[in-house]
Amino acid sequence: MEFSEVVRRRRMIRHYSDQPLAPEVVERILASALRAPSAGFSQGWAFLALTDPADRARFWPFVPTRVEQTPTMQDAPLVVVPLAHKTAYLERYAEPDKGWEDRAEARWPAPYWYIDTGMAALLMLMTAVDEGLGACFFGIMPEHLQPFRAEFGIPDAYDPIGGIAVGYRAADTPPQSPRIQERRRGADDVIHRGHWDRHT
Repeated sequence: MEFSEVVRRRRMIRHYSDQPLAPEVVERILASALRAPSAGFSQGWAFLALTDPADRARFWPFVPTRVEQTPTMQDAPLVVVPLAHKTAYLERYAEPDKGWEDRAEARWPAPYWYIDTGMAALLMLMTAVDEGLGACFFGIMPEHLQPFRAEFGIPDAYDPIGGIAVGYRAADTPPQSPRIQERRRGADDVIHRGHWDRHT
């Protein structure tokens, strides 16, 4: 699929069939995350991949609102939880070629550990589209994070940024709401050319 078509087709899919994914497709989706950029090539991320039905069944109680609103999300044969590892960045930038020996978080203009892990998540979303699949990124609410960590043995140094469901779209997936197109902000609303009040 042409890249422009992947970009055009990418949307959050919340209704899945239970058709399984070939193992090589799962591996391609996961491998694409490793191609994301990362500050200082810190690669401060990890990914919890859930393909076994029993493991996925253990996961869904930690996102009850998602299950309540769109129960067919649970049919997705792959769930990935991207995890950000801040310490990897602080340690990388304390190395001689960077020189921030104090490991101070205040030096960072933005939390790149979350940004880079988010870019890795986006690459998985795009790869799913390229494979002819649907995917959806969704949040794990704060009150469920500690129980989730305990259930899956996630170390405290790794922060879940959300979950990604991947699978084949359900045959009865509803069409995209017309309100989405109505609400989509155009280039003139968000692109500022040379100065904030200049759009052309």
